[in-house]
Formats: sequence, C-alpha cells, structure tokens
Amino acid sequence: MQHESIEDIILQDDQRGISSLRPHLPANFIEDAAEQIIERSGKVLIVTGFYIAYAGASETDGPPGAVAIGQALEQLGHDVAYVTDKWSLGVVKAVAGDAEIIEFPVATHFESAQFANELTAAHRPASLISIERAGLVGDGTYRNWKGEDISKFNAKIDHLFDQHPYSVGIGDGGNEIGMGNLREVIPGTPKLPDNPCVTTTTKLVIASTSNWGGYGLVAQLGLMTGNDLLPSVEQGYDWVKRTVEAGAVEGMSGEAKDWVDNRDPEADAMCLRDLHEFVAAQS
Repeated sequence: MQHESIEDIILQDDQRGISSLRPHLPANFIEDAAEQIIERSGKVLIVTGFYIAYAGASETDGPPGAVAIGQALEQLGHDVAYVTDKWSLGVVKAVAGDAEIIEFPVATHFESAQFANELTAAHRPASLISIERAGLVGDGTYRNWKGEDISKFNAKIDHLFDQHPYSVGIGDGGNEIGMGNLREVIPGTPKLPDNPCVTTTTKLVIASTSNWGGYGLVAQLGLMTGNDLLPSVEQGYDWVKRTVEAGAVEGMSGEAKDWVDNRDPEADAMCLRDLHEFVAAQS
C-alpha cells in the first residue's frame, strides 16, 4: 500500500480513534518535531515507561520506540539518556543496554519538582522527548486508558517538561505527556478520555501506537540528515521480545506476550516495513 506521508503510515490501523486529532495538528507534525530536535545540538533526555497496574507490569509500547529514537540521535552526534521510574526501570534497561538510564523517584510534587530542577541543571538537555509516558490529568492524578487511577505507580516526570522550552511528546491514547496540547479537544472525541493529560510539550506526535510514532520520527530524522537511521523489522521485534523477557506485558490485555497494543508481531511490523519503503522511495 502506497502512503503519501510518514503521518499516514504511523496513523494507519487506528484502533482507538487517535487519528481524530490529526486536523488539530500541523499537517507535517512529524517534520515539525524532527526539525526542532535537529536544530539543537546537545544532550537529549528520552522519557518512557507506562505501568499497567492491573497486570502489575510495565508495557511493551514505549521503550522500543524510545531506544530507536535514542540510537538514531546518537548516530547524529547527540548524547542521550533515558528517564523512567522504578516500575519500568528493568524493562527500559532490557532494550537500552549500557546506555545511561536515570531513575526518577516516585515522590511528592514538591520533591519531584526539586528532582526535575536538579536533573535539568546537571544535564542541561537541549531537548526532551516523551514517548508513551502517562501524564497528569486535570484532577492531579495519573490514569490509564480505562480511567483507573495509577498514581502510585507513576513518578511525576511531568515536572521535567514544565521547565523546558524544547520538548516532544509522543502518544496514542490521550493520557500521555504532550496530550495537554489538545486537552480542550480530546474530551469530545469518541474513544478518547474525558480527562486527558494536561501536561504540554512544544511539539506533539500522535500515532496508532506510540512505538510507531517513535519510528516515524526516526524515519524523518534520517530523511532530513541523509542518514539511514531506521531499525530493521527484526530489530523492532527483538526489542519487543526483550521487554517481555524483562517482565513487560501487552498493554490492552495485560498478558505477557510479544504483542504491542493489541497487535501481534506481524501486524506490529507493518509500520516499520512501510517506513522502509517510504524512505527508499524518497532516496
């Protein structure tokens, strides 16, 4: 199937209605996000890790996309570190390997803001990127796609984004960091939460699954810099498999299987296959 844009590819097979938000974003939102990142040299902090409370485990969506972005940025000369909390630390380590991983404490808002201040001062990040990370909703809690309160399983990493002028949020459900950009629109959209995340980012990327949004960003970074940065389909699956071996679950069912957001490995591979075809056609 021929696609006209990276946005088309990452929003295909939309099962949760996230593409309804597309008219409220720039038509080239992927290029917008990639351009902002490329324009700023220096360290990039990548935030991920979404805890599935009813399964007692972190999910397969997020860390693979985070590492795809991180490795692409390293090839472009950026220093990269990943930020998560204790609930997702093992899963992020499983795919990030020897990369720098910062554990953000699960603490009060005051303590979290203080830690975010210290982190920003120590690393002076050029950019922040969040991919599939639960964000604060209007009532001060964190909630999953079912609307359940998962606050005790979520470090308040939002405070990091409150303090930074150049950030990107990647999400697929309306409750992730960055979705605050569209918090007035999301409640009226079928299938999306009535209480969306209120944490904003400078740029927002939406996708049918957040890993796909990460891969789309990598494809765009490659096109803009003339580099082949996309992971292979096999690499993408290996990352998912490694998250499961580290204890992750598929987010919809809560089952320990190598699926992502209700998609088996073959269905999940569709995005990377199409991105490779798209990039090759642009060369």
